[in-house]
Parts: sequence; structure tokens; C-alpha cells
Amino acid sequence: MNITTTKALANAHGIKVLVYGQAGAGKTCLCATTPDHARTIILSAEAGLLSIIGADIAVIEIKSIQDLMNAYHWLATDPQGQSYDWICLDSVSEMGEVILSAAKKTVKDPRQAYGEMQEKMEDMIRAFRDLPRNVYFTAKLESYQDDTGVVRYQPMLPGKKLGQALPYFFDEVFFLRVEKNADGESVRYLQTTPDIKYHAKDRSGRLSEREVANLAHIQQKILG
Repeated sequence: MNITTTKALANAHGIKVLVYGQAGAGKTCLCATTPDHARTIILSAEAGLLSIIGADIAVIEIKSIQDLMNAYHWLATDPQGQSYDWICLDSVSEMGEVILSAAKKTVKDPRQAYGEMQEKMEDMIRAFRDLPRNVYFTAKLESYQDDTGVVRYQPMLPGKKLGQALPYFFDEVFFLRVEKNADGESVRYLQTTPDIKYHAKDRSGRLSEREVANLAHIQQKILG
């Protein structure tokens, strides 16, 4: 019988964070807030890394579903791939489009393509989430109207159901807010609790309702 502890398991598996927000909010910039850039790697499906050019972080470009599969296999099995403490997927929204595009080429019925995409996306999200490292997913923002007529916001993914289901895959789901302070300066912070419009959650119970937009800070507060 192998008995461990909740703290040991949390430290061994790392934290799994999903952050979504509007374009230009700074989701990609969060990749440069990990504790050690030399042990951070970005899987980039977007051409938007100029904002962190000075961080000099390793990058794997994702242009096809095969690129994504190869990256996962390398991170899971290769000693060099296993050396990274933080894996950043930027963004899961774009990766969904890559998978959907590939599915449309193999089937005639668009509905079947969306079904295939959803299944592959769910498998991909689980696979990267379950790597025994800290994993950070970014997602774009989209709005929708619920049954009561209230406009709400959620992470963007192709199809109607996947975006709503995405937060359930993670223990930590944050909305990246940008607001003006008293001096008129833009201030970014992470909303960690839900409200009537935005999905958010913190299963660790160790975060405040508003947290500094910094992954090293989040890791320290959750894991100690």
C-alpha cells in the first residue's frame, strides 16, 4: 500500500491554470511571469509572442495537430522535455481551430467535424493537464446569452458546448481583467471567483478574489 499526502501530490503534479480574457489583456505576457524562464516552455499556436521577446523563453510552434502530438510526446517522454517546470499553451482557442480545420478535411458533414474536434480537444486538454508539471492554458474570450437573457462570458473554443465545458477540466480558472487605477494607469489582475457574468474558480481556497497577474505568485500561494 503506497500512502502519500495531499500536499505531496499537489507538489508532484503541479498546478493547472486556465486564464481567459479579451485580446490584448496580457494572457501571453503571463508566460513570462514563471519563476524560472530557463525551465519554462511555450507551445504557441498564435503569432503573438512579441510582447515577451525579452524573456527569451523556449517555444514550440504549433501549426498542425501533428505538431501538437509531437510536442506532447516529447514533453512526456524525452529527458529534455521532462526538464521543464512550466508548460504554457497559448492558446487553447487557436489549437481548437487547428484541430477543427484538420477534421473538416477528413469528413463531409460539418457536424461530424465539430464532434471529432470536441473529442480530440478533450483528449488533448486532459493529456497536457495531467502532465506532472505546472501547466498554464490561455484562451480567448467570447460572450453568449443564457436562457434568462443575461449576457455572460466564457473561454472561447470552436463549437457551442466545448467552451462551456472547458472550465470543468481545471482546478484554477481565472478571468484576466484590465482596469484603470486612480492615476489612470492600466492595472491587470486575475479574478478568481465567479460572478454573474464571468466563470472563475479557485479549488485551492488559498487565493484572494483578486490576485496579482503573476504565475510565480499564484504558484507560491497555492503550493507554498
